[in-house]
Amino acid sequence: MSFLLLLLQDMALAAVPALGFGMLFHVHPRILLYCALFGAVGHGLRFLLMDRFLLPIEWGTLVAATVVSFVGVYVAQSLRAHPKVFTVAAMIPMVPGVRAYTAMLAIVQINQKGYSEALFQTAVQNALQAFFTIGALAVGLAMPGLILYRRKPVV
Repeated sequence: MSFLLLLLQDMALAAVPALGFGMLFHVHPRILLYCALFGAVGHGLRFLLMDRFLLPIEWGTLVAATVVSFVGVYVAQSLRAHPKVFTVAAMIPMVPGVRAYTAMLAIVQINQKGYSEALFQTAVQNALQAFFTIGALAVGLAMPGLILYRRKPVV
């Protein structure tokens, strides 16, 4: 399959959970489309950065979350909505669920089977990657507030 088809598939699949979480948070129906669109764009941008520019998932997530947050602030002004309404739902598809699950599974296996260097390495590596990816989501989501809405000057 070509890269463009993979990217479009990734974006379409990422729009579904963003839309679902928008519905779960009772987002107004006219904003639901933006939830899905921002979820697709954020996940697609991260996919592009990881695949073509070979960025690690943590850095790709930080860039994608920051871009979606800034664009969300801009679009929210024209829609007269709070930007967090659709930017938070857009971050949901980028949550590293597989990494967190793999880390927990390795910890459970260490508890059941006993210590093993390979299991410990799997647990630590996946837990750290999940931790830093979630941290990148949080920082990217907070970036417009840190830069645009500062009351004190940076310097």
